[in-house]
Amino acid sequence: MEFVPIERLSINFKTLEDFKSFKEFGDQELQMIDDLQGSIIENDCNSPFYGIYYGDKLVARMSLYHTDKKFDYLFEPKREHLYLSKLEVLPQYRNRGFGKQLIDFAKSFNLPIVTKPRVNSEGFWVKMGFMPFKPVKDVGEKLLVWYPEHLSDSKIN
Repeated sequence: MEFVPIERLSINFKTLEDFKSFKEFGDQELQMIDDLQGSIIENDCNSPFYGIYYGDKLVARMSLYHTDKKFDYLFEPKREHLYLSKLEVLPQYRNRGFGKQLIDFAKSFNLPIVTKPRVNSEGFWVKMGFMPFKPVKDVGEKLLVWYPEHLSDSKIN
């Protein structure tokens, strides 16, 4: 596995151009261009986007959103957690550990992580330690969760 640093991606037009390289390969369900464009318009400086550059090319990316306990509607009791919305690695850079590296980065926040498996990726998420999750409020989609070790005794499901 190659180790390349993970960067918090700026919300700007350069990142928008970098995201366009994913559009030709990526699944429509994983597109982040609209998310990024909306953030540029809103002038949101707290970017939820993280990525791995290999040389000067963005080769892996994810969107990771923090949910404060007071805004939580998934857990009972309410808790602070992360929502990993999308994760994608360009096809020619897969099987090099970049996806795992992004997930390990998310796990380093030491908070539960909720995700929706997309485009037949459930096996990957299970391999990364995620398990089926039934939130207290039905959200109409299948979710998976990962718990940090210190919360393993307080799992809800």
